Amino acid sequence: MKTGIVLPKGDILPDGIMSAFFFLSQANSFQRMQGKPDIFDLTIIGDYKTNWIYGGHFGVRAIPYAQLNEKLNLIIVPGFIDEKIPLEENSPLIHWLENQYVENHTELASMCTGAFLIAATGLLDGKKCTTHWAFKDAFIRAFPDVRLETDRIITDEDGIYTSAGAFSSLSLLLYLIEKYCDKATAIWLSKVFQVDIHRHSQRPFMILNQLFDHGDEQIKNLQVHIEQHYSEELQLDDLSKKFAFSRRTMVRRFKAATGITPIVYIQQVRVEAAKRELENSIKRIDEIIYSCGYNDGATFRKIFKKNTGLTPGAYRAKYQKMNS
Repeated sequence: MKTGIVLPKGDILPDGIMSAFFFLSQANSFQRMQGKPDIFDLTIIGDYKTNWIYGGHFGVRAIPYAQLNEKLNLIIVPGFIDEKIPLEENSPLIHWLENQYVENHTELASMCTGAFLIAATGLLDGKKCTTHWAFKDAFIRAFPDVRLETDRIITDEDGIYTSAGAFSSLSLLLYLIEKYCDKATAIWLSKVFQVDIHRHSQRPFMILNQLFDHGDEQIKNLQVHIEQHYSEELQLDDLSKKFAFSRRTMVRRFKAATGITPIVYIQQVRVEAAKRELENSIKRIDEIIYSCGYNDGATFRKIFKKNTGLTPGAYRAKYQKMNS
């Protein structure tokens, strides 16, 4: 199948381009080892000519999409390094992607913030999509009609695939390899490159965004207080008195500044503290729960799983092992 890996304008993640090229090339190699033909006929596509060198061993030339006459079956769009996604600079490319999908029935796949380029085509309106969780607010502002699901590692709808941030894109590549090759090829690659083929959620990787860039100094002071005293009993009535709010005003201003309520913020701070303890200590789980400000273990376990997708025990088993 004709597969294009896009090289957009902007400060992109070169590792994303080369990991896609390398993974799909290795899938072809495994197919040949089984006596089967290559699946992916790979091309790097851009709007200017360049060479990308991987490991100093080979170069890959990008073919300008305006000169690309053959029909593609799949186009993969990498993510960007910068916080500002260069949509305007890539408007011709965005229009080209839309035409490929509509006129040629080409399937589209985005890695990390590459979802911004596909969403800019309008093809994701009303459809589910994921991207790096840290870009959630920016994505929602730019594309309110897209059903963003940032807890998902991969989405697949109507021939459009999206993946979460950073190395989650490798999970998307395995997903595509399993779909277009077979499960044996995907499993082989997951073992060789030690990529978890069964990941479904990016919630365990979400580091608490401190949300301090809102300009409300009184709320910032409240946030600092919560993060310094999360192990203590924190009642909204007490907090409102301490920071000279009415309870109603405090909740309203806190949500306006951070996007979440004080209760949710307290929960997230405590969950982050528990995650650090689970990753780095040998304390009993009940002891960790108590040290994070909870007396009710059942309540904490419910909140922890809601935020991470895992129980405290499962989280420790997975991430303490990864850190060892």
